[in-house]
Amino acid sequence: MKKSLQMGSAFIGIVVGAGFASGQEILQYFTSFGYMGLVGALISAALFGYLGMNLTRLGSRMQTTSHKEVVYGISGKFIGRIVDSIIILTLFGVGVVMIAGAGSIFSQQFGLSSTLGSTVMVVAVIITIMLNVQKVIAIIAGMTPFLVLAVVLIAVYSIITMDMTFNELNLLANDQPTSLPNWFISSINYVSFNIAVGASMAIVMGGTEKDEKIAARGGLFGGLGLGILITLSYLAIFAKIDVVAGFDMPMLKIADDIHPILGLFMSLILFAMIYNTAVGMFFSFSARFVKMGTAKFRIFVIVTGIIAYLASFVGFTKLVSMFYPVVGYLGLFLVGAIIFASFKTPPVKNKSK
Repeated sequence: MKKSLQMGSAFIGIVVGAGFASGQEILQYFTSFGYMGLVGALISAALFGYLGMNLTRLGSRMQTTSHKEVVYGISGKFIGRIVDSIIILTLFGVGVVMIAGAGSIFSQQFGLSSTLGSTVMVVAVIITIMLNVQKVIAIIAGMTPFLVLAVVLIAVYSIITMDMTFNELNLLANDQPTSLPNWFISSINYVSFNIAVGASMAIVMGGTEKDEKIAARGGLFGGLGLGILITLSYLAIFAKIDVVAGFDMPMLKIADDIHPILGLFMSLILFAMIYNTAVGMFFSFSARFVKMGTAKFRIFVIVTGIIAYLASFVGFTKLVSMFYPVVGYLGLFLVGAIIFASFKTPPVKNKSK
């Protein structure tokens, strides 16, 4: 059970990045649809649990150190090539967004240079990836409980201290801008995007566990845990929509209103979640092309980090607005492949090696 919980915690840490921890993703994808956003959050929770369970199970069953083998095994050559390309694009793109997001936090929250924030992030990510995969999983998993604690505190505070009726809050929530057409498509797009983000590392984590049941439980716990955090974040932002409307980081705004120290704590968590996601993205991206633990792997990680660092100067907001929605729709290829694979049995590798 301990291994499953650790894996589940790491899965949450990989998926949760700047947009989620700040509350901006939740505001756009769920809260902006009022009451129906809660239904969308519950649907997302169920899908995350199901897809997470199957990703780690497939990784364990096929004992792979990269998503490539699993993707081609469950999708076939033609669709596999498409899905593989989508995952590769997502890994690198989201990694770049996270580096840019670190720069934004340094600038907006601490009044420091955004270049310094991005530099600190990319150096920390490169050093972390030089560790072995089990240590990476442990580091990522260790950050997650702090986020859970903060989200629970903020959600409880928001509900207890809300100043408006649910009907009034619903009207305000529905007035919030979103690029998604309706609550159902929004919830599916959100799951699709985040599965594209977390799939590769989830498969790699599954591959480190020989017991399929332990791996599957890990993915299930992680997916359901992520769904619970989405629901709590939705409730927190919905209950305070009259206060946080128009803020780039609504969860951080609520934390600041509770107490400045909690606001600082939340800022540090936000930076840690960006770090988590960046490590997961670049680790999986590198493992896709080069064998882990080799000199070539280390060189590849450094070169990739430098290229991503330069690309991050496009800007956090611009990168998110251009990249996230596209990946959400492209990720449906991967979601479909995972669902299809859950009804068939992929080949089992010899686990006695």
